[in-house]
Amino acid sequence: MNVSRRTFNKLIAGAGLAAPFHIIRPASAQEPKKGDELVVGIWGGAQEKIVKEHVEKPLVEKYGCKISYVLGGTGDRRARAYAERGRPSFDVLYLNIFESRQAVKDGVTQAPTPALKNFEALYPSARKGGYGVAFNPCTIVYDKTKASKPITSWKDMWNPEWKGRIAWPDGLGAEGISALMMAARVWGGDEKNADIAFEKVKELKPFAAIQGSQAQLFEMFDQKLADLSVEFGSFTQSYVETRNPNIAIATPVEGQALSMNVACITEGTKNQKLAEEWINLHLSEPCMLAYARQIYYSPTVSNITVPDDIKSKLVLGDANVAKLVDFDWDVINASRAKWQAKYDREIAG
Repeated sequence: MNVSRRTFNKLIAGAGLAAPFHIIRPASAQEPKKGDELVVGIWGGAQEKIVKEHVEKPLVEKYGCKISYVLGGTGDRRARAYAERGRPSFDVLYLNIFESRQAVKDGVTQAPTPALKNFEALYPSARKGGYGVAFNPCTIVYDKTKASKPITSWKDMWNPEWKGRIAWPDGLGAEGISALMMAARVWGGDEKNADIAFEKVKELKPFAAIQGSQAQLFEMFDQKLADLSVEFGSFTQSYVETRNPNIAIATPVEGQALSMNVACITEGTKNQKLAEEWINLHLSEPCMLAYARQIYYSPTVSNITVPDDIKSKLVLGDANVAKLVDFDWDVINASRAKWQAKYDREIAG
């Protein structure tokens, strides 16, 4: 019986097996040859520069292949990948945590497999929806000069001293979902009982503002328009070091919210092995350390040595990675439309 790679992965997962004994590549997974073109959809800026240096360069040197990029946010390239499902122009597609898991379910991208040499080094939470390449947790960030004591719990946002001083995240992006779901969890709810989160968040109103981006939030901090929000720790660390040392990045006892960049291989790619080698290079020590040092993205693999001078700025080791709070993205994705309407009416309104 012939089955697709996706069906095979489902059968393996359904049997409760972590991995098959042998990885059978699709017929298209031929050895790369000179002139092959790999199309990669990824964010621009620092991430583009890092992969060009530490992934593209060694891959081109080894095979004489060509790398083409589709840059920008995930929205456009995700829509394009869905439109091209089964006949993709992308070979490797970078998505965020919830998009990547949904894309596997929808048959747009492949589930991860041990075909990658670095697969075994991935933390368990980085083996979902593709291959996690960067942990970028969301947490509370605040002006420590305005705090009576350090924030140690997500519940601390409800302390009276923060009333009217919070910039709540806009909508249901990574920051907004992290804030909402952590509110649900610490006040007795969860993804299946999110109403409690909406009720508790309404208690925080009036907000100083609704913040729609890191840049907007950091301007608010600079201008003293707000003193607390929920944001990516990595971006905030860069902001602290370059602009505002008064901002603290909380490590709540309940954990920071897991957020992650994920490299995905498209279903139907004609460059299977080249795509696998691309991602394997991304998970190698040179690329992981460049991410860690340049933009404070934490490694998703456990087999690298991180320099002492940046260890305190990253999430490292089995115990600390295990503290990152993952969510039930199936429930969240199914609830988005309803929650967005409720958010617009009750929180942003």
